[in-house]
Amino acid sequence: MNTRTRSRRWTVLAATGALLAAVTAGAATPALAADRTPVAVAAATGEAGPLDRDTLASTIDALPANITGALVRVGGRGAHWRGTSGEDVPADARFRIGSISKVFTATVMLQLAAEGKVDLNGTVQQYLPGLLPAGYPPVTVGQLLDHTSGLPGGGGMTSGDGSAQWFVAHKADGWTPEQVVADMLTQPMSFQPGTAQQYNGNNTYVAGMVIEKVTGDTFADQVARRIAGPLGLRDTYVPAADDLDLPDPHATGYVDVPAADGTTTRADVTEQSPYPWAEGGMISTPADLERFLTALFRGRLLPPAQQAELFNVPDLPNNHNKNCEIGPTAGHACFSKGLMRATLPNGTEIWGKTGARPGYSSGVFATRDLSRTAVIALNPTGLNGEEFPTLWKLATASFGSGQVYGSH
Repeated sequence: MNTRTRSRRWTVLAATGALLAAVTAGAATPALAADRTPVAVAAATGEAGPLDRDTLASTIDALPANITGALVRVGGRGAHWRGTSGEDVPADARFRIGSISKVFTATVMLQLAAEGKVDLNGTVQQYLPGLLPAGYPPVTVGQLLDHTSGLPGGGGMTSGDGSAQWFVAHKADGWTPEQVVADMLTQPMSFQPGTAQQYNGNNTYVAGMVIEKVTGDTFADQVARRIAGPLGLRDTYVPAADDLDLPDPHATGYVDVPAADGTTTRADVTEQSPYPWAEGGMISTPADLERFLTALFRGRLLPPAQQAELFNVPDLPNNHNKNCEIGPTAGHACFSKGLMRATLPNGTEIWGKTGARPGYSSGVFATRDLSRTAVIALNPTGLNGEEFPTLWKLATASFGSGQVYGSH
C-alpha cells in the first residue's frame, strides 16, 4: 500500500475581525435577531482552563495510523490556535460534517416553532399523516429533536453488513428520506415516547420531512435561506441527492478495506452519496462551523424561548447510548433539542455536536458563554469510531482539561 508523506503545520493565530457577516438584505432572507449575549447560567460547571497548546500540537503531530489527517481550530478570549496535520489537509478544508447537520436541522425547526408554523408538542401523525403505522403512540416534533421519540433505530438498508467492503462498493448509492423511514419501520419501537433518551438519526430524517411539509420548500433551501445565507456561510450547504463531490479545498477521505489474505487496501471515499441529508449529509468548513455556533449561542438565530430549548436536556435516563457516557452524568440524557452536553474532567461544561461519515469525523464545541470554541476534523480510515479517543483528546486540550474520559 502506498502512503503519502505526512506533513504537519500548526500555528497560533491572533484574532481576526468580527465573526459574523452582515445580514443580507432582501425579503427572501430572514432577518437575524439582534446580537444577544447569553444570559448567565447558574448551573454551568466550571470554566475553560488554559489552552493546552503543547498537547494539541503533539497530538496532531503523532496521529494514529488509522487517522490520515487532522484539522483543529480553537477560538475564544485569548485562546486562538490553528493546526493541520497529515496528508495535504488545507486549513480551510471542506469536509463532510455528518451528524453536526442535526444542529442545523434543529435550528430550522426551532425557527419554524418561533414563527408559529410548527408546534413542538404537535405530533408526527399530525404533520405527516400516514407516515407512522396506525398502532404507533403519538410522537411529538420536540421528541424528534431531543431523541426521546422511541422510534426504531433499526433498518439496515443504508449500511448493509456494516463492513468497509460493503460501504466502498455502495458509496455512490442513495436513498430517499421516505425509503430510510420505511426501512426504519421494519423494526419495533425502542421505547414508549418520552420515557427515555436514545440518540437516533432516524429522528432527524422525520424532522427534515416535517420541515419540508410545513414550508412547502426543500430542506436544502431552508438551510440556505435561514442560516447559511444570513450568516455568510459560503462553504456550508446541503448537497443535492446526486452530488457526490466534495469541492476543493478539501481533505481526502479514506477507508481501509481488509482482504481475505490479510492485506489491506486503502480506498478513496472522498466522493460519496450525501443521502443522510438532514440527518448527516451536509458539507462545511471549520471557519463556517465556528461562525454558525457563535451566532447560535449568541441568540442571533432564535428568540429567547426557542434559544432555551437548545440548552434544555430532559431529565431522563439514557438508553444504552455511548454518546452520553462522558463525565459524571454518564447514563443520563445528554441531548437537548439540537445539542449535546458534556462535562470535562476539569469541570468545564461544553455544548456542541459530533458527526461522522466514512473517511470523516468531526466535532464542534463551545462553552455556553463562548469564552472558548473548538472545531475538530479528523480523517479516520475505520468505520467503528476508533478515532474518538483522539477527537476527545483534542477537545479536552482545547478546553484546558488535563485528562480524557474513556474512549467515547
